[in-house]
Amino acid sequence: MNADSQEMRPPLAEDQVGLVVEVFRMLADPTRVQVLWALVDRELSVTDLAGHVRKPASSVSQHLAKLRMARLVNTRRSGTTIYYRLENEHVRQLVVDAVYNAEHAGPGVPAHHRGVGAVRELPRPNEAGAS
Repeated sequence: MNADSQEMRPPLAEDQVGLVVEVFRMLADPTRVQVLWALVDRELSVTDLAGHVRKPASSVSQHLAKLRMARLVNTRRSGTTIYYRLENEHVRQLVVDAVYNAEHAGPGVPAHHRGVGAVRELPRPNEAGAS
C-alpha cells in the first residue's frame, strides 16, 4: 500500500483541536514534564514530588493544579495527604512516548533501548521471536 491509496483521516473538530493544544501546552514546561515523568508508574504526594523534581512544594502544587485542570492528573486523598497520579493510560503513554522520542534525538543508543531508567526494555529485533 502506498501513500496515494491510503485514506486521509478526517479533520479534527475545532474544540478537540483546542483540547489537544492545551495538552501540548502543559507538556511545554520542564517542571511539569518532570512531574508527569515521576508519576508514570506510581502516585506521589506534593511533598514527594517536590523532593523528586527539586522544586518548592508551593511551585509543584501550582503545576499540579494546572495539570489537574487539563485532566492530565487526578488525586486520591488518604487522611490529610493528597496523592497525585496520571489521569489514565493515554496520558501515561503520551509522557513515555515523548520522553522516548526525545531520547532518540541524542547520540548513541537511547536509554530506553538499553533498559537504563526505562519503564520497560524493548526487545531487540533478533530477540522478538525468541522464547
